Amino acid sequence: MSDVPDLHIPASAGSHQSAYLAVPPVGDGPFPGVVVLQDAFGVGENIKDHADRLAAAGYVAVAPAIYTARGGGPACVAATLRAMNSGQGPVFDDIEAARGWLADRDDCTGRVGVIGFCQGGTFALLSAARHDYAAAAPNYGMVPDDAETDLAGICPVVASFGARDPALRGHPERLEAALTSLGVDHDVRTYPEAGHSFFEHLPANGLLVRFAGFGFHRPSADDAWRRILGFFATHLKEAA
Repeated sequence: MSDVPDLHIPASAGSHQSAYLAVPPVGDGPFPGVVVLQDAFGVGENIKDHADRLAAAGYVAVAPAIYTARGGGPACVAATLRAMNSGQGPVFDDIEAARGWLADRDDCTGRVGVIGFCQGGTFALLSAARHDYAAAAPNYGMVPDDAETDLAGICPVVASFGARDPALRGHPERLEAALTSLGVDHDVRTYPEAGHSFFEHLPANGLLVRFAGFGFHRPSADDAWRRILGFFATHLKEAA
């Protein structure tokens, strides 16, 4: 696996964005690819660990630091959050640029999936409906109100939510109903003991952990990873 902290990949409008790249430790490839989309905290250790796990499973994984394409800073973060809520904005073009860069690599088969966490889950879900992905794994991301319309044309989806996440009540059910109506292969699961960000190791004394129930829940995360890797193997490896 390769840690390239100063890697820059294309973004929209001729710009560039920082990124973290992880490649399989064994084998010559080419390998399927996965775009890993960050939570609100950026491409930190949690997101790098997710990319490394995917690389160990046989995928070339790239995590674009989507706050960096337009210089970063509070204004860029605010614009990213607006794009997440509205479903529109140049961040979607930046994500598509990352997908295209990954698909064109010599060590990638060109078959690419997307996975996202928190805000990245929302971006993963919407991007998967708009661009050329073979599978998507949105985790505790928002589901649009008119999901059946907004997700038309989406690839197969494996999605995970926490029942103790008050902000996303009703979202798993809406996603399940839309994907069923659209006839899309899917696996949507809500973990009863998990809250938001249950894949992530957050500071033990953080306000989110203490008062909102956010943070790592190992049994749920382990089972979700089992489902994701099995789903990706079917749609990114076996299908190829």
